[in-house]
Amino acid sequence: MSKGTVSSMAVIGAGTMGSGIALVAAQAGMQVFQIDLKPEQLDRARAYHARTLERAVEKQRITRSDADAAVGRIRYVALMSEAAGAEWAVEAATENAEVKRSLFRQMQQAFPAPAVLATNTSSISITDIAAAVGHDAGRVIGMHFFNPVPVMALVEVIKGLATTEETARRTVDLAKALGKTPILANDRAGFVSNRVLMPLINEAFHAWMEGVAGPEEIDQIMKLGCNFPMGPLRLADFIGLDVCHDIMMVLHRELGNPKFFPCPLLRQLVQAGRLGDKTGRGVFEYTKK
Repeated sequence: MSKGTVSSMAVIGAGTMGSGIALVAAQAGMQVFQIDLKPEQLDRARAYHARTLERAVEKQRITRSDADAAVGRIRYVALMSEAAGAEWAVEAATENAEVKRSLFRQMQQAFPAPAVLATNTSSISITDIAAAVGHDAGRVIGMHFFNPVPVMALVEVIKGLATTEETARRTVDLAKALGKTPILANDRAGFVSNRVLMPLINEAFHAWMEGVAGPEEIDQIMKLGCNFPMGPLRLADFIGLDVCHDIMMVLHRELGNPKFFPCPLLRQLVQAGRLGDKTGRGVFEYTKK
């Protein structure tokens, strides 16, 4: 690996975020290993990559040869051992601290130094995750992408207590190489984006639950009055109500303030399996394509 460049990346997790990160890296010219134990998840990621690139060709954003080259750079594998030699590893698994710590112990073995071990967590402490790899904590960093990854420019870069300046510099450089805008944030629950956004979404659920207005009216008022491109309740469906709930629980647990506890209505919808876009029903109902 030449200084300042990354030629290969392993993306652990082939869900919405992981498949988006893999696609962006492939389009930036990197060899990508899309890793997931579930074959059906890899199939969904493969279909998403093909569909997204085909749409970009149709809209003349990229050429057919560029799309074919990007597809050719992605390998879909089940095990980290099949991605041996990757110079960068990004974990994009479920928002659960213990799951992430377990994955990072595996990543430590599969991707030795100088590979950077990054997590796409949206709220969990980088220091907590890094503690799982002991003496390698210096090469652990938060690299929080936003959905949809190919469209959203921001990457929140979060240093843990032990993260080295070299790791942070390399992460900023990589984000720029991916065409993103890296912005540094400190290692506090929710960082900046979700520390501000999730309580706003949670308050929208309280307003709905208390009868201040219906969900359509709440979203319209926030769109027209605050110039939001999407209302907070529609955004919650897009993110996933379960994800919103889990992030609020992290904020509540780590910051200890009752204002961060998830709204009872949000909790009830999650318990009912109404998770938003991915289930076809959340706050609103969606016609499945």
